[in-house]
Amino acid sequence: MGLIHIEMFATLDLVGQAPGGPEEDPEGGFPFGGWQAPLMDEVSGAQIGEAYEGTDALLLGRRTYDIFAAHWPHQGGGQDDGIAQLFNSIPKYVASRGTPDLSWAGSTQLGPDLPAAVREIRERHEDIKVVGSLDLVQTLLREKLFDRLDLWLHPVVLGVGKKVFAGGEVPTNLTLLEPPAAGGKGTVYLRYGLAEGTPGTGDMSQPDRGVDGGA
Repeated sequence: MGLIHIEMFATLDLVGQAPGGPEEDPEGGFPFGGWQAPLMDEVSGAQIGEAYEGTDALLLGRRTYDIFAAHWPHQGGGQDDGIAQLFNSIPKYVASRGTPDLSWAGSTQLGPDLPAAVREIRERHEDIKVVGSLDLVQTLLREKLFDRLDLWLHPVVLGVGKKVFAGGEVPTNLTLLEPPAAGGKGTVYLRYGLAEGTPGTGDMSQPDRGVDGGA
């Protein structure tokens, strides 16, 4: 069975809306489209490139798909040639209740039972990436249909916009897969894996609260 990896860019207040550009998602009059651009550097760029290595399918929401389909087929030979070649060559699966234009080669619309469709995709691919697609991510969080969450936290607070965790999430344990890594502009890269069970509780006044006393 394949693995589903969510790739997510967020502010410190966990806004994930329209990081890429002003016209990416103006819904609700969002005034900060493209907030990620001033904070990109070589470190985070390399991290993003490495995160996509081995990808053999994309799982996207309708809005993100439309943005990608209008952009990536025209990027061959540029500075993003590697990602362009990858995205243009692998299957793309689109979660949409409407009738999207699937003219980007290798694109398929998922059926109305999204959790069932995603589980079926996992049987056909090894490394499935979810990029952006905040509405789709809520379903994946609710169903625990993901294996890894790559989260880039950027040093900016917006106060408005769609959140990474926007009501779809359920109590879930995660485990940090590698040490956090920070870029020169203050963006911190966190890689989490889905863990078993649900969050526990305890009493911080008790001696067994989980703090290592140095023994």
